[in-house]
Amino acid sequence: MRIRKAGRQERAFRFLLFSCVPAFLIFLSGSLSAEPVVIGSKKFTESYVLGEIAKRTLNDANIPAEHRQGMGGTIILWQALQGGQIDAYPEYTGTIVQEILKSTDAMAGAVIAEALGKRGIGMTKPLGFNNTYALVMLRRRADPLGIRTISDLRKHPDLKFGLTHEFLDRQDGWSPLVVAYGLSSPNVAGIDHALGYDALRTGQIDVKDAYSTDAKIAQYDLVVLADDQKFFPRYDAVFLYRLSMNEKAIAALRGLEGKISEGTMTRLNAEAERTKDYSQAASLFFDSSPGPDGNSTRLTSRVSRSRGGENLGHKLVRWTTRHLELAGFSLLLSILAGVPLGIWASRGGGIGHLILGFAGVVQTIPSLALLALLVPLPFFGISVRTAIVALFLYGLLPIVRNTATGLQDIPRGLRESAIALGLNPAARLWQIYLPIASRSILAGIKTSAVINIGTATLAALIGAGGLGEPILSGLNLNDHATILQGAIPAAILALLVQWFFDLLDRVLIPKGLRL
Repeated sequence: MRIRKAGRQERAFRFLLFSCVPAFLIFLSGSLSAEPVVIGSKKFTESYVLGEIAKRTLNDANIPAEHRQGMGGTIILWQALQGGQIDAYPEYTGTIVQEILKSTDAMAGAVIAEALGKRGIGMTKPLGFNNTYALVMLRRRADPLGIRTISDLRKHPDLKFGLTHEFLDRQDGWSPLVVAYGLSSPNVAGIDHALGYDALRTGQIDVKDAYSTDAKIAQYDLVVLADDQKFFPRYDAVFLYRLSMNEKAIAALRGLEGKISEGTMTRLNAEAERTKDYSQAASLFFDSSPGPDGNSTRLTSRVSRSRGGENLGHKLVRWTTRHLELAGFSLLLSILAGVPLGIWASRGGGIGHLILGFAGVVQTIPSLALLALLVPLPFFGISVRTAIVALFLYGLLPIVRNTATGLQDIPRGLRESAIALGLNPAARLWQIYLPIASRSILAGIKTSAVINIGTATLAALIGAGGLGEPILSGLNLNDHATILQGAIPAAILALLVQWFFDLLDRVLIPKGLRL
C-alpha cells in the first residue's frame, strides 16, 4: 500500500513539473505570431483618448487594430516603437525634439520628420492642437498671492510643488525651467499626474505641471501661469509610426491630420474623465466628424461599435484570462526551474549559496525597475514575454528556498535507511526525499503563486494586459470604482489560488505529514 502511495506521489510530482511544458511552448509561439496593428499610449487621459481614436480610425478602414493603454512615459513608448512591440503612438513635437532627438533648438516639422525617418520612424503632420506644458494653481490660492506668471513664483519660495516624475526628469522639464526662471523651491515632490490634481484641489500642494488641454483646468478653476520667458516649445500632437507599417494603415492615420482642434481635444478629455470610458470619449470625435459633403456624419464601423461597446462582464473575462495566463505560465516556469535549483542548493557548498544568493537578490529588485531593465533587452521589449519572465524571476525565491530547506530538514536516519534499501540516487530523490519535503515545497509554490497574482497587475504598465489595466486607468482618472474593478478580482484570484493549493496538499503531501 505504501509503495503504491509513493508511486502516486512520484507521478503527481512529475506531472506538476513537466506536463504543462507543451502548453507553455504553444503560448510562447502564439505570442510570437503576427498581430494586428498595435497602438500604444502614455499614462494620461489625452494619450488614452488619442489611442482609441487611432484604433477606431484603423478599424473603420477595415484594418485590425489593438490599443495598449497607459504603457508608461516617452522613453518606454519610443523603445517599444523602435523595437517593433507597437506600431504607432501619439506624441508631441516638443517632446520629440527634446527627449527623442535630444536637441535644444527649435526644429521645423519637416526637419523632425527627416531625422525620425533615418531611424525607420514616420510622423504625421500635426493633428490640429498644441498641448503645451504649463504650471497651474488653484485660482483661490493664486489670486491672493498675485501670481499670474511663472516668474511670479520667484517671490514665493515656500510654495509646495507636486510634479510628475517625467516632468522632473525631462530636458524641457523642471530642472532647466528652474534655471531659466531663477526659481528656488525646496518643497518639490514627484507625484502621479492624476493624483496631483487631487492633491492640488485638497491643498496638499500649491503648484503642479499640467497639459494645456487638461479638462481639470476648467473643472477645478485653475490658473494657468503665463510662460512669460517663452520656455516651453510647441507641443503639436502627432502620431509616430513605423515606416514598415501597412501603407493603408499609415494613410488612415494621416487622415487625422488637422482634424482635432484644441477645443475638441479638451472636450474629449472632459468626456473621458466624466464617463471613465476612453472609447466612449473617442466616439464623440467620430460622431461629429464632417463627412465628404461637409456634413456631420457617424464614422463608426460595426467593428468599432462592438469593441467600443464592450461591457464590464466581457472586460472582466478578458482581463482575468490574461492575468491567469501571466501568473500561470510564470509560475510554471518558476516551478520547472525553482525545484531543480532548490534540489541543487540543498546540497550546500559554493554553488548552493550562489543559487540562493541570486534568487534573493532578484527578489530585492523593485518590480517596476525589473520591468524597466528587461524592456530594452533583445527578445523582450514591450511584450507579454517580458512580463512573464519578470514574474518568473520574482517567483523563484520562495520555491528555491523552500525546496532546499525541505530537503535539508530530512533526518539523517531516513537518508541512511534509503541508502540501506539499495535505492539509487534518483529513486531516493523521487520516491522518498521529495514526498517527505513536499509540504515545504508546496508551501513555497503557494507563496510564489500568490505573489505572482499580485505582481502581475504591473504587467499593464508595458501593455501586457491583465487586471492591472483597470487599476492603472482608475489611477489616471482618480476613480476608485475603476480601480476596484481590477483590485477586487485580483484579490479573489489570490484567495482561489490559495484554496486550490490547499486542495492540492491532499494529493501531493503524504497523509502522515499532513497530520
